Amino acid sequence: MAFQCQRDCYMKEFVTSVVSCCPAELKQEVNGKKETVKGFNVKLQDTILFPEGGGQPDDHGLIGDVPVLRVTRQGTEAIHFVSSPLEEGQEVQVKVDWERRFDHMQQHSGQHLITALADSFFGYKTTSWELGHQRSTIELDTPSVKPAQLQALEEAINENIRAHKVHILILFVCVCVCVRSRGLPEDHAGPIRIIDIEGIDANMCCGTHVSNLSHLQVIKLLGTEKGKKNKTNLIFLAGNRVLKYAEKSYSTERSLVSLLKTGPDVHVEAVDKLQKSVKLLQKTNLSLLRDMAVLIAQNFKNDPQRGNFFSLHKKEGDNEFMNIIVNEINTEETLVFLTVGEEKGAGCFVLAGPRGPVAKLGPRVLEILQGKGAGKNGRFQGKANSLAQREEVEALLQQHCKHLTSEEE
Repeated sequence: MAFQCQRDCYMKEFVTSVVSCCPAELKQEVNGKKETVKGFNVKLQDTILFPEGGGQPDDHGLIGDVPVLRVTRQGTEAIHFVSSPLEEGQEVQVKVDWERRFDHMQQHSGQHLITALADSFFGYKTTSWELGHQRSTIELDTPSVKPAQLQALEEAINENIRAHKVHILILFVCVCVCVRSRGLPEDHAGPIRIIDIEGIDANMCCGTHVSNLSHLQVIKLLGTEKGKKNKTNLIFLAGNRVLKYAEKSYSTERSLVSLLKTGPDVHVEAVDKLQKSVKLLQKTNLSLLRDMAVLIAQNFKNDPQRGNFFSLHKKEGDNEFMNIIVNEINTEETLVFLTVGEEKGAGCFVLAGPRGPVAKLGPRVLEILQGKGAGKNGRFQGKANSLAQREEVEALLQQHCKHLTSEEE
């Protein structure tokens, strides 16, 4: 399969026939997990579905009413992975997922334009690029791009969008043409395809492209990130992605207006004030929590009926809160069990007291709370996956303390 002319990129439906269909497997990632899907590899007499390559993802679509999940290239042929078998020799209609196709056309042609102008303006060569699901990235061979350069580049890009056509040249014989290229794949066969943006760039490319830069509508350079090996990643959006980005940003802006009770121009200032207020409250809360820990320990020590076991759960506490209580109580005579976090969820715990009982009971406490931790010198502490069984731990420790008291009597 090859796109012989610009018309192919805009073709949404196509009638062809099935050449072969054989069982196959597709490895894909679903919700962060790798899965293997069983299906069939289909070869067609010809196709309008683009196979992944050149930094561009593959097309999606239908063969008849069967969804095409992946299109890859093997030499000059496109392999369509589908979930249901198709009969060899059968005439079928191929339909392109046009929204996905046109999005890829806009991003890919946008990349060509950005790459050409970044090179002609500043001498920054493109070493690679990625057409992402939400945003695309061009890797430039420069340690950094200055803000003024980024602004000048964006202005030039959008000025050129209004004026230039895009042509596809097909070279069937070896001729001398001045084009950008990173070379051809080792298994390339057949004619060479040139994407020519009038007066700006000519580049060997197998991808799908718009026929006129005006179809890009607009390009927004979102900024840069540090790349690999002294390079810079330039992040951009083209066409409909810019409109969707603007719509999402406006929706977020309206939500912030409602939440902050201020206009968009002072959102940053309002959030900064809120953050400072939150930090001050957190600092005050921590100070109160520390004072509370000391008072809790002193209150226990001053109770003449205190016994030899102390247990407490504090949802808002932390490790320091627990350690203050342990340090204030004489754990050589008292077994202390403290927990912080959600009552039925995850949290932290500490078991402190005489070395022997703590060393013996600590692993059992860890098991009941489904946690991880370790202990030494009369203190066993760690993280609990579930505090739902806290009462069971309390009962175990109380039973141990009662048994110890009865032995002493």
